[in-house]
Amino acid sequence: MGPTAGLASDVVVIGAGPVGQTAALLCSQWGLRVRVLEAQTHRDRTGSRAICQQREVLDTWDAIGAGVLIDRGITWSRARTYYRDKEIFSVELKDRGSALLPPFVNIAQSEVEETLLGLIERSPLVDVEYGAKVTRLQSENDKAVLEVDTPAGARRIESRFVIACCGLHSEELRAQIGVDFPGQSFDDLFLICDIKADLREQRGERRFHFDPNWNPGRQVLIHEQPDSIWRVDWQVPEDFDLAREEATGGLHRRIREIAGCQPYELVWRSVYRFQGRVASRFRHGSIFLAGDFAHVFAPFGARGLNSGVHDVENLVWKLAMVARGLADSRLLDSYEVERRAAALENLEVTSATMRFLVPQTEADRRRRTLLLEGAAHGSRAAISAVDSGRLYEPYWYVDSPLTTPAPGRTFGGRPSRGEPVDPVPGTVLPDLPLFASSGERRRPQRLRQLVHRTFTVLSDEPSFVQALEHLPVEVMDLNRLDPKRSLRRALDLGDRPVHLVVRPDGHLAAMIEGNPSGVPVALQRALGNASA
Repeated sequence: MGPTAGLASDVVVIGAGPVGQTAALLCSQWGLRVRVLEAQTHRDRTGSRAICQQREVLDTWDAIGAGVLIDRGITWSRARTYYRDKEIFSVELKDRGSALLPPFVNIAQSEVEETLLGLIERSPLVDVEYGAKVTRLQSENDKAVLEVDTPAGARRIESRFVIACCGLHSEELRAQIGVDFPGQSFDDLFLICDIKADLREQRGERRFHFDPNWNPGRQVLIHEQPDSIWRVDWQVPEDFDLAREEATGGLHRRIREIAGCQPYELVWRSVYRFQGRVASRFRHGSIFLAGDFAHVFAPFGARGLNSGVHDVENLVWKLAMVARGLADSRLLDSYEVERRAAALENLEVTSATMRFLVPQTEADRRRRTLLLEGAAHGSRAAISAVDSGRLYEPYWYVDSPLTTPAPGRTFGGRPSRGEPVDPVPGTVLPDLPLFASSGERRRPQRLRQLVHRTFTVLSDEPSFVQALEHLPVEVMDLNRLDPKRSLRRALDLGDRPVHLVVRPDGHLAAMIEGNPSGVPVALQRALGNASA
């Protein structure tokens, strides 16, 4: 092992997947030097993998310069669910504000990675090293220490912080930092294919099929991607063999059931088993777990990549505040509090979906059949109980130590599918347009574009700005930004003066009506000051 390289970076990111790439770009925007270590020698450009990118994740990518993904992807806002040949319900994804970004965009993970890599290559603060496998990971004396194997030999790296985004199969590194990864593996198999074909009648929506006659007793999920490529997920028997399926023409027949007589091209195929796990801790000293290294979920509902992006968005602004001396290191404790709670919520939702999709007992199978039959006959109770995958939504930090509760505003819990969450502190600031598009902008400017660089106070009476001079905050005149009072209506605000404290990740830290004297206290609390 060679000599210590010293603190050549503020942050080391382990893993160059989309979560690690997003973490690196967020760090660079906050002025942090980043080294990304990727064990693979090159990027995997095959297969769609995670394709459903949610609105607030698109907002994050837009903020780091990857807005092209929004224009490139396939937008959709409707999710249809079928039982056999009958549609049993459809969900329209709603927004509390006047969002200009779509609820979801479908675009292959490989294309997301290509776009983010292009931004990384242009950043002077980010270095990426492929073929760099981390073999030892420890936190020592307020810094992280890594040992890395590379084609040029082994070396030691020290960094102030590490963001570990190194994926599901990194058991040794979790063990080195004393982190367990409890959960379960599902035995059921799913065949996933990318198919290039003209299926125009299914465009612009998600379609989930229970027990179609072309996959009896099991499920099929269909999504559109750019360039007329369709992602199809079939549940298949436990003894399914992909090579045998291809050799006997079974795969061709499966695809023909969906594509009909249209010509098609099989672009990619794979077989998966899914897991549901959440790490016992998300922080070990200077080391922070994110993405699939911290949690893994069944994919129905698109809660994997989306939640990983929100992990690092939650974390990076906190690292930056501490690195700049603007917040105490106690702020970093809130990462585990907030994001592990989010992961457990995602695990609960996806585990319930898997129990419905693949019931393990005869009683559960009978119950599911009764519910699907009831839904097909219009029973509202049965329809509400059918679970074809609750789609991802940002977590609500209502119980976070960084959030200041608002008198009279009570969080009602997980909303009905497709419905927006209650407007309370801890939820995401609704988006709205600020002015019409000009010849230089392809989309109108949005409110959320203004809040990612520091704390923001949106106020009806911003004259108190002098009281905040010592805090990392920008005060904006809400009346000037929103003369039509759209945000006030979206948040169910009355006519009293209001002061909204918004975190750099877009979550509302406080909603203060009337006297603004509580704003400095709420900001201190949002910075992790426990005495606030």
